[in-house]
Amino acid sequence: MAELQQLRVQEEVDSMVKSLERENIWKMQGLMFRCSAGYCEDNQASMQQFHQCIKCCHAPLAQAQALVTNELKKFQDCLAQCTMHFNDKAKDSIDARSKEPQVKQQLDSCVSRCVDDHMHLIPTMTRNMKESLSSMGK
Repeated sequence: MAELQQLRVQEEVDSMVKSLERENIWKMQGLMFRCSAGYCEDNQASMQQFHQCIKCCHAPLAQAQALVTNELKKFQDCLAQCTMHFNDKAKDSIDARSKEPQVKQQLDSCVSRCVDDHMHLIPTMTRNMKESLSSMGK
């Protein structure tokens, strides 16, 4: 049961990341490469100026990637915290001599609830990241 829930979350997150890549990240990569190429054609720039310019060209993409990574980490941490809470409760129930199949069923139900609650957060998280990425790409 937990494996199915994990797969469900993974598929939804993968879909979100692909959407962010297609709609935002690839455009930013294109801008970064065009910006960098422009500086490569400047024969008057020193090597230090060249490296500084390349660094500036790469900065928006690096910020975008950091934003996505941080948001995904927060999402994953919240989901893990929710499931760990119920996992701890299940362990306590087993220690209290509850029947293991019953505890496992309750745990599966709780994990499903955690996943459902967090799956509802993905569209809002996606929208917020797209807005942030769009403002970075300008």
